[in-house]
Amino acid sequence: MSHEVTLIPGDGIGPEITEQTVRVIEATGVKIAWDVQAAGVAALEAHGTPLPDAAIASIRKRKVALKGPITTPVGEGFRSVTVALRKEFDLFANVRPARTLIPGRYDGVDIVLIRENIEGLYSGVEHFIRVGDDPRAVGVSEAIVTRLGCERVIRYAFEYAV
Repeated sequence: MSHEVTLIPGDGIGPEITEQTVRVIEATGVKIAWDVQAAGVAALEAHGTPLPDAAIASIRKRKVALKGPITTPVGEGFRSVTVALRKEFDLFANVRPARTLIPGRYDGVDIVLIRENIEGLYSGVEHFIRVGDDPRAVGVSEAIVTRLGCERVIRYAFEYAV
């Protein structure tokens, strides 16, 4: 049986990283049919959008994706594709396990960090404040945090821990 997975190589160093990741996964012997989709700068140039509908549809259909790093331009340009994907699929919990693999000063570390993944500074509410002749002298990024967002990630963390 083959598993279907959306593969978004990304841009910059993304394609190089995802190519090696695919090699490692394929070395396990698990059969995977990769559906390669563009996102980021390459998608913007080819399709006029950094996150084409085809990429979203592929992820929705397959329910799993492997995504390489994608450039987020500083200043003008498109918003973060990564944040857009988090919001599109409501990936509100960032789960980061950490465990000691090699004995050393901190033996026995086994911890999981869980943080909110789509609110706060990811809200994307940003603007500039003029100072004198400089219309972009000060950049402001608002961290929007909702009760619902907090309760949801807290509930997730507690349920994960139990």
